Amino acid sequence: MRTWYRNLDYGALLLWIILVSIGLVAIYSATSGRAEEFLLDSVQNSFERQLLWLGICGVGLVTALLFPVRWYQQMAYPLYAVSVLLLAAALFFGREVGGARSWLYIGPLGFQSSELAKIGVLLAVSQLIASRREMALSAGQVLATIAVIALPASLVVMQNDAGTALVYAGLIPVYLFWGGIPLNILLLIASPVIAGYLTIVSLPAAFAFAALISLFLYWRSRYVTMLVLGAVLNVGIIAGARFAIERLLQPHQVARIMSFANPEAEEFRQGVGFHLVQSKAAIGAGGLFGQGFMQGTQTQGRYIPEQSTDFIFSVIGEEWGFVGAVLVIILLSLFILRIVRMGAQIRHPFGSMVAAGAAGAFTIHVFINVGMVLGLLPVIGIPLPFLSYGGSALLTNTGMLAIVLALYMRRDDYSVYAYPRSRLRGGDYVVAGA
Repeated sequence: MRTWYRNLDYGALLLWIILVSIGLVAIYSATSGRAEEFLLDSVQNSFERQLLWLGICGVGLVTALLFPVRWYQQMAYPLYAVSVLLLAAALFFGREVGGARSWLYIGPLGFQSSELAKIGVLLAVSQLIASRREMALSAGQVLATIAVIALPASLVVMQNDAGTALVYAGLIPVYLFWGGIPLNILLLIASPVIAGYLTIVSLPAAFAFAALISLFLYWRSRYVTMLVLGAVLNVGIIAGARFAIERLLQPHQVARIMSFANPEAEEFRQGVGFHLVQSKAAIGAGGLFGQGFMQGTQTQGRYIPEQSTDFIFSVIGEEWGFVGAVLVIILLSLFILRIVRMGAQIRHPFGSMVAAGAAGAFTIHVFINVGMVLGLLPVIGIPLPFLSYGGSALLTNTGMLAIVLALYMRRDDYSVYAYPRSRLRGGDYVVAGA
């Protein structure tokens, strides 16, 4: 027991406490004072409910530290199966909240299945990649990794929660990169994301990117196959994105996607573009040092939609200014780097992959949320880790941290795992960490 506590990463734990505390202060400001007059009754007690969820998270974090490494490995696939079942159950029995049918209720207790399922996916993919007996991922393992992530992501899309589904999809290149996939293949997989983004901003820019990345892949590999695959994938995603915008997506979804490029346009300004206009106005009003705690005019006037959840960063920017907003980004960056550092020091591939997946999930959340609030990305409804109000998100994010801490504490207690010493040695293996 003493060894466990000595190996605990207190730096990551301290950053978690600081971030959660900042989130509580921001949530209180966003739901109290003059702003309370304009809020629904269900939102006014968000601060108290977040405190309750924080207590649950604290108990869960301590409990997660007590489980051995083998337990997490053995429970990886069962937890994944439970996660898929919960996602499927939400489609038939869930309650729609904020346009997404991802909420399940047990009496008065409600939780978002798409959030909690991230832990099952995290463990399952980590165990899948860690079970390989070759240093490099085979084509079958790459496809299996994509399939394990794509199944819950598809169910989340069916729940009308495209933002959370994007987080799942974003984990694919993270896992493949940490699993040792060649950089050319990783660029090939990741480039359609950029092409899809540019399709929204400028169609000519999207096609120009498709041509340039295809030529770059050919230049790096000298294989015509990479040139063809790059062109097919990127042009395909451009065509698919246009088809989805014009034929598949609902009008309000299209408006959300298109409005970020020009939120002040007449067709968006009074609708979905209102989010971005008010968010940027709040951040601009904060200046260098902010207007002060509970003094933000946009926040207290309740002009910022979803100001305690998806747009909590706007509250921080208005009340704490540029300095406060940058400080929060620095703290989040340090937290993510701390997770990456733990993953690099864990010698067993399972623990290392769990840390990589957790760091990837946190990075995707921060990147999309801050980009969304600043008007650089479409408004897709993704919370800021540990800062936005939301019990399910706080529990999931704290759970991922707790599992990484538990695996890091026992980084020397893993079962024997063999790496191939060399393909030329005819099957000789060396024990990891030996």
